[in-house]
Amino acid sequence: MVRFVCLPFGELTVWQLYAVLALRQEVFVVEQTCYYQDADGKDLEAWHLLGLDSQDTLVAYARILPRGLAYPDYPAIGRIITSPSVRRTGIGRQLVNAAIDQCQQLCGSGPIKIGAQAYLEYFYRSFGFETTGAPYLEDGIPHLHMIRP
Repeated sequence: MVRFVCLPFGELTVWQLYAVLALRQEVFVVEQTCYYQDADGKDLEAWHLLGLDSQDTLVAYARILPRGLAYPDYPAIGRIITSPSVRRTGIGRQLVNAAIDQCQQLCGSGPIKIGAQAYLEYFYRSFGFETTGAPYLEDGIPHLHMIRP
């Protein structure tokens, strides 16, 4: 079972921030062999959704970005990630549901936009996201813009 906590940047402890950055590097940089600037300045204005296991270990994470921070007309969810240790357990689905709920609570009801890795298109469609526009490369990985109306 995972417990979700959503905090603005300024309320993250140094231990929580370290765990977030370590998980993002483990998966996005090392596992996916994608070298990019993870500290993009958006964390400072974002909300951070932490998925913690029974021992308070970070096993899932998403970043909620207010309207205008990533896209001019939409709030967004980004850096959606689960630890390799919990994949195929349903935690990814729990994470996306929790992120959608938090995004709506923090940013109001309405459309949400994501930049999804293309291979996850059908996963995100199962949450009501619809593909918009053509595929694009981000840091060498095929992505799609998707909007949940």
